[in-house]
Amino acid sequence: MRNDNGSARLTRRGFTSISLAAAAVFGLPMPALALTVDDARGLIDKAVADVNRIIASGKSESAMFGDFERVFVKYADVPVIARSALGPAARQASNAQLSAFTKAYQGYLSRKYGRRFREFIGGRIEVTDARPIKSYFEVISVAYLQGEAPFDLRWHVSDKSGKDLFFNIIIEGVNMLASERTEIGALLDKNRGDIDALVAELKTI
Repeated sequence: MRNDNGSARLTRRGFTSISLAAAAVFGLPMPALALTVDDARGLIDKAVADVNRIIASGKSESAMFGDFERVFVKYADVPVIARSALGPAARQASNAQLSAFTKAYQGYLSRKYGRRFREFIGGRIEVTDARPIKSYFEVISVAYLQGEAPFDLRWHVSDKSGKDLFFNIIIEGVNMLASERTEIGALLDKNRGDIDALVAELKTI
C-alpha cells in the first residue's frame, strides 16, 4: 500500500464503501434491552478479532471473500441491513425476492469488503469504548493503517432481532447504511426497479 495522500483517501473511501438505514431502527421505541454495554463491546471485540485474523492470514484476495462473508453473517443483522439498503422497494418485494436479494447482497458486500480490506494488510482495528445511545449501543474503535493517521469507526449494536448483532458502522462521521442505500438505489434505478435484475447484477459485481 502506498503511503501518499491519494492512497490514504482511497483506503478511507474504500472502507466507507464497505458498508450498510437504520433511520427506521434509530427511531423505533423499544423496551429496555437485555443487551448491555459489555455485551455490545464483547460482540465487536470478537468481530474485530476475526477481521484482524483474516487480514493477517496471508490468503489471496479471492480466498478472503468467503471468510469475510462468514464474519458478516455471524456478527451483522444481515436481514435488517439488506432491507435498509433496498429502501422503499423492500415493501413491494415478495418474500422470495427479499430472500434472494439478502443472499446476493451479503455476497456482494463481502466481496467489496474483501477487496478493500486487502489495503489493511499490516494494519489493525482496536475497540476502545462503548456507550448506550437511545435503543441501541455504540461501540467505538480505531483503525490503524500503515502510512496514515488512525481513524474512527463506530459500530451500532442491537438485540432487536433476538441476537446481539451490529446493524451499522459509522466511519469518520459517514453513515454506511445511508451510503449503501444510495448505492443500491442507483443500481435499482439502473435496472428500472426490477429487483430480480438487481439480484442478478449483484452476483456479478
